[in-house]
Amino acid sequence: MATPHLGAKRAQRRKASVTRIVRGTEFPLRAAATPKGETPLPANAGANYDTDWARRFPARVARRVWVDTIARALVRYYAQPTIKGVDRLSELDGPAVFAANHQSHADTAVIVTSIPEPWSNRLVVGAAADYFFGNRVTSAISALFVGAIPIERTALNRRTIDKAVGLLRSGWSLVIYPEGGRSRDGWGQQFRPGAAFLAKQAGVPVVPVHIRGTFDILRKGRAWPRRARSVINFGRPLDFYEGENNRRFTRRLQAAVEGLADETATGNWFAARRRLHGADSPGIEGPPGSAWRRRWALTEPPPDASPQASSTVSKRRWPYV
Repeated sequence: MATPHLGAKRAQRRKASVTRIVRGTEFPLRAAATPKGETPLPANAGANYDTDWARRFPARVARRVWVDTIARALVRYYAQPTIKGVDRLSELDGPAVFAANHQSHADTAVIVTSIPEPWSNRLVVGAAADYFFGNRVTSAISALFVGAIPIERTALNRRTIDKAVGLLRSGWSLVIYPEGGRSRDGWGQQFRPGAAFLAKQAGVPVVPVHIRGTFDILRKGRAWPRRARSVINFGRPLDFYEGENNRRFTRRLQAAVEGLADETATGNWFAARRRLHGADSPGIEGPPGSAWRRRWALTEPPPDASPQASSTVSKRRWPYV
């Protein structure tokens, strides 16, 4: 009869054998263990996710097929987009940063399917590293189907900055949302200088873009989209003035987007341009006050809005933004 001591030893040996077998099956399903004394490699997720594979030929073909078929069909059904200002891109020669206001997750699909060639052929989207690259599954989906690259929203990250600047310098255009996040209530937010910084580092112009109507399609907190009309309005490319810093350029960029919003809302290009040059364009940030006051202000008709402009977007009077 085995003694309790010998039985305990046998149980320990069996447990150790099982542990060795389990560890042996973890790789490559999981990352290999880091040897003692060595610094662990950074996880392939978040800002560290490597998206180079998504810009190789097979992935680009798959993304083009996806965008031109399923994504475009979904955008036509849910967003019913009207695209304006494409003629203003005739002055653009080479890559650029497309900087747009951010209403909802529908924005990316709408803008990616609206940007014309040749920029749509080499296009990446700056996406929040903490949201779209939280794990390997969402990272792979974002990189393959959207062409996304991770961008840190809360702190400077040299890796993500160098990647974005390097892509711009090598001929890729970038879609980015200077607000840093989606709208909470239908109004916009103050622009951050990230788009200006990347454009200045890469030496490329910035195209202001205004998107209207997507808040009603997939507003923050909504799980399923609903149909609404949208308008995408491209502005003239902006270059840095001599001696202009990132913050001044960002204010000029936001003013350009506000001018596009005014133009879309009123349907009066001349009056909108006059207000823009007079620094009198309606702001995208909305009036100060309580949530109900801001929401009520969204239903106010824009100044000198034409009946054609109102009917183009929706039967209702939608917000400036």
